[in-house]
Formats: sequence, structure tokens, C-alpha cells
Amino acid sequence: MRRLALLAIGLLLVGCAVGPNYKRPTIDTPAAYRGAPSSQPSAASAESLGNEKWWDVFQDPVLQQLIRTALQQNYDVQIAATRVLQAQAQLGITRANQFPMVGAGAEGLSERNPKISSAFPSYVANVAQVDLSVIWNLDFWGKYRRQTEAARASLLATEWGRRAVLTSVVSSVAAAYFQLRELDSALDLSKSTLASRQDSLRLTNVLAKNGSASLLDVRQSEQLVYTAAETIPDLERQIAQQEDSLSILLGENPTSIPRGRRLIEQLTPPTVPAGLPSELLERRPDIREAEEDLIAANAQIGVAKAAYFPSITLTGTAGTESYDLAKLFNASSGLWNTGASLTQPVFEAGGLRSGLRLAQAQEQQMLLAYKQTIIGAFQQVSDALVAYQKNREFREQQQLLTSATQDSDRLSNLLYQHGGASYLQVLTSETNYFAAELSLQQAQLNERLALVQLYNALGGGWQQ
Repeated sequence: MRRLALLAIGLLLVGCAVGPNYKRPTIDTPAAYRGAPSSQPSAASAESLGNEKWWDVFQDPVLQQLIRTALQQNYDVQIAATRVLQAQAQLGITRANQFPMVGAGAEGLSERNPKISSAFPSYVANVAQVDLSVIWNLDFWGKYRRQTEAARASLLATEWGRRAVLTSVVSSVAAAYFQLRELDSALDLSKSTLASRQDSLRLTNVLAKNGSASLLDVRQSEQLVYTAAETIPDLERQIAQQEDSLSILLGENPTSIPRGRRLIEQLTPPTVPAGLPSELLERRPDIREAEEDLIAANAQIGVAKAAYFPSITLTGTAGTESYDLAKLFNASSGLWNTGASLTQPVFEAGGLRSGLRLAQAQEQQMLLAYKQTIIGAFQQVSDALVAYQKNREFREQQQLLTSATQDSDRLSNLLYQHGGASYLQVLTSETNYFAAELSLQQAQLNERLALVQLYNALGGGWQQ
């Protein structure tokens, strides 16, 4: 056994791992994101919203609690965690191939044969044996080391995949919550508008009875009431369905969702630091996952190349055997054997060559997928930067429009009360003002959804 161990160690020392060692591909990264604010100081160019913790980005306490609940209970998060456990187990199985397999055994036999003749009298035989056996498939060409390298990369890929799920869940909960708060605001606006228009309708009916208003004025006032009233049940439907969707993200049965700050109170910074594009390669989970897949595919080329070379196996057994149990562990009862085998593939009908080509093609596929993931990430960041800036500008203009329609509505009512305008003008002004208020709330929502999208595109949300 000592000789066997020395031989194995000597062979491993001169052994090598065939196949290419991984080198990160050269990536053409831009100096800055397209659409990044040009007003940011160069000293802070390395700062990025993606480096911020999600509880610093979303400061509503109720939203923070919803996100924590989702991170604990969301089924996608739990499924991703089980994938990590599977990859850990697979790594352990693969790594075990690098080591010898040791087995211990004990055997006992007692046999009695009857007398057959005077030449073959009866006898009783008792035999006992204890042995230890070793089988070691030497990793002379690095086959098992490359398999372990691939399994380790796959484990890291699943871990980054889990972080990508965390990022997605954080963004999805935040976006769903903002949408819910926008629907709440729209419902409150519709109810307050309905109450105001119902008061106006009662006043118009009184004026019509006294001859100060026409039946047309009454019908037009009714139109205003019905326009506001019809939005309420539809908004209530949307709110209930949005709560159901958010409940599923939390890993719960459909239920009511607690509310925190109003939509307008959810902070939105005037500018968002995007950081350096080169840092995105280290921070975004899907990019890191794609790179680990590439590392695993690269290691599989070494596995395929090692199949061309001889397989070396060492075996050994040591133990004791005796026909007398009392003498089982005497030195004279010892037994051992050692062996070595070498098997060289001679004819595989092109199977080995095809296996190598398959591994190389899969590595090229993972390389292209890695590069595609990177440029897709750059596009998402650029789109999100543009969306956030332009949605902010749109919201500012919508605020001006809403202020103008509000003043127009006030003036038209004032003129109508003094006979200077028809009720049709009042109808038009109130309709425009109501629509402008709803559009303003949608613009406020879009600005916050763009912030969520940008945070997700920059790879933020998985930091715990």
C-alpha cells in the first residue's frame, strides 16, 4: 500500500490538466453610458445607484417591509435557493472523483461436510477475512479537475442567478407598490371630483327651477357627474387585482395590502449617478452568471480533451485471512495485492473528436451569450437613463398643464356664474382639468417606475 501511494503521488506530480485555462474575453465597454447626465462631476463618475442598498433607494417603511417579506417568502427566490443547494451537492459529487475510493469488508465462513468415504472423512472449516481495498482513478490528465472546475463555476452561476432573482423581486415589488399607490390616488381624485360635481349638479337643478339655467345645462352637468362616477368601479377593480398581483409576489394568498406614503411622497432625485460601464460587468448578476456559464463550458473542453489520453487506475487490497479466528490478526495471516491498469482509447468511430467539437461549440455559444448579455445590459441602462430623464421632464410639463387647466376651470365657472360663459365651456374646462389631473398622476408614476427600472438595470437590489 505504501508503494501504491508513492506511485500515485509521483504520477500526480508529473500530471497536467489538458485544455485551455479560462481568460476573461476582451469586452468593448464604452467610457460612459449613452443618456447619462453630462452635468455629473467627473470625480463622482464611479458612483452608481446600483451600489446603493435597496432600503436606501426605497425609503417608504411599508414598502421596505413588503420587500423583506417577498425576499423571505417569494417562491422564485426559494426555487433559486434550491438550485444553489443542488449545485453545491453536484460539486461535492464531482469533486469526489479526484480522490481514491476506499472500502472495508469482513467475511466469515463456517462449513461442515459429511463423511463420504474412508478417503474423505467429515470435516469442519471456519474461515475469517478482514480487508481494506482502494481503487484510484488517477487524474493524470486533469479530467476530474476540469470537471470540478466546471461544477464550481456552475455553482457560482446558480448563486448569481439567485441574486438576479432577488434583484427582480425587489424591483417587481417596488413597481407593483407604486402602481397600487397611483391607483389609490386616482380613486381618491375620482371620488372628490364626483362629490364636487354632484354639488354642482344640485346647484344647477336649483337654478333651472328658478329659470336661471336651462335643461341643457342640467344635462351637461349630469355628464360631468357620470364621467367621474364611471371611473370609480373600474379603478376599484384595478386596485383589487393589483393587490392580488402584489400578494403573489409576497408568496401569499390574495389579500389586502397595507399602504404607506402617497405616490407623490416617494422620493425621486433630480439626477441619478449611473457609474462606470466597466463596473457593470462586476455588479450585474445576469452578467456574472453568464460569465460563470462560460467558465464551466471552457472547463468542459479540457474534459473532452482528456478523453483522448490513457486512463490510469491503481488498485490495492490489504487485510488478513485465517482458518483460525484466534490467529486472524497474526502477522502470518496477512494478505495484500496491488495492481495498476492503463487503458488507451484506440477506436471510437469519431466519438472523441465529436465530443471535443461539441464542447468547443458549447463554449462558443456561452461566449456569444456572455457578450450578448453585456450589450443588452448596456442598452437597458441607456434606455432607463433616457426614460427617467424624459419622464421627469414630461411630469414637469404635465404639472404646468394641470395648473393651467385648473385655472381655466376656475375662470370658466366664475364667468358662468356672472353670465359671461355658457355651461358648455364649464363642461369642457372641468373635463380637461379632470383628465389633466389623471395624466399628472400617471406621469408621476412613470417617473418612479423609470427609477425602479434604472436601479434594476444598474444591477442593484441583490445586496443584503
